Amino acid sequence: MDDKKLLFIVNPRAGKTKSLAPLFDAAAIYSEAGYLVSVRKTTHRGEATELAESLGPEFDVVVCHGGDGTLNETVNGVMRIPQEYRPLVSYLPGGSTNDFAASLNISSNPAEAAASAMRMKPRSLDVGKFGERNFVYVASFGAFTKTTYTVQQDIKNMFGHFAYLLEGVKNLDTLCPYRMKITADDEVFDGEYLFGAISNSTSIAGLMKLSPDEVSFDDGKFELLLVPVPRTPAAMQALILALINKDYYDSEGLIFRHVKHVTAETAEDIPWTLDGEYDPGAPVVEIGIEENGVTMLL
Repeated sequence: MDDKKLLFIVNPRAGKTKSLAPLFDAAAIYSEAGYLVSVRKTTHRGEATELAESLGPEFDVVVCHGGDGTLNETVNGVMRIPQEYRPLVSYLPGGSTNDFAASLNISSNPAEAAASAMRMKPRSLDVGKFGERNFVYVASFGAFTKTTYTVQQDIKNMFGHFAYLLEGVKNLDTLCPYRMKITADDEVFDGEYLFGAISNSTSIAGLMKLSPDEVSFDDGKFELLLVPVPRTPAAMQALILALINKDYYDSEGLIFRHVKHVTAETAEDIPWTLDGEYDPGAPVVEIGIEENGVTMLL
């Protein structure tokens, strides 16, 4: 019988450690599980997508090592493959902020994450669609979203979550509310928002945490969280308390819904981030979901 084949995509720039030893340990675990392992290192942005799309159909599993951006690129490549030929996907988190890994309790130790993936049954997860692009766990705009792509990689590596907090707080003085009409399934929200996220995750930007009871990764729905501009001091106080206490669900200052489809309309293009990666946005953005779009070994 032919050995199963595994493509191992490695982003060497992601994360705090530059040692490859933990990745050798992970590769050995894949090999012991019966896979022929083929390793590719990325050298530029977007290469994980190119590798996953072009080589993915030849493999049973595509594993990526890097941050959430590397995972986003890899899944975008896999999603371009016709469903019947899509390989399984696995993830060894190696970035400075790994919201997806935090949501699914994936170990930051490559050997432990690899061993767990080889033990567990495949799990299907919903994948977001943002225009022509896919996202794995969040599309967001406003406060803290620019942070992920303005913080330099070496600062990300050194300070991790703190770098995001620092940059986000620095931006608070220049927060610009976004005027937006958001149609979420049958509801319409028309107003000014400081932040918005359409997510399939319990962790957003390493800062905001949703209860696992509120998030299902394969229910065909997103969690929509909108932070409107507070109009009174009392509303501002309620908003701050809701954010500090992580009370997103019952607060009058926030909008929280489970939705299948979102249309975001603005008078001008506003920047978004998809899994921490920059997207320039458009006056009208359609955000949908592909149920069970990717099957993962976790």
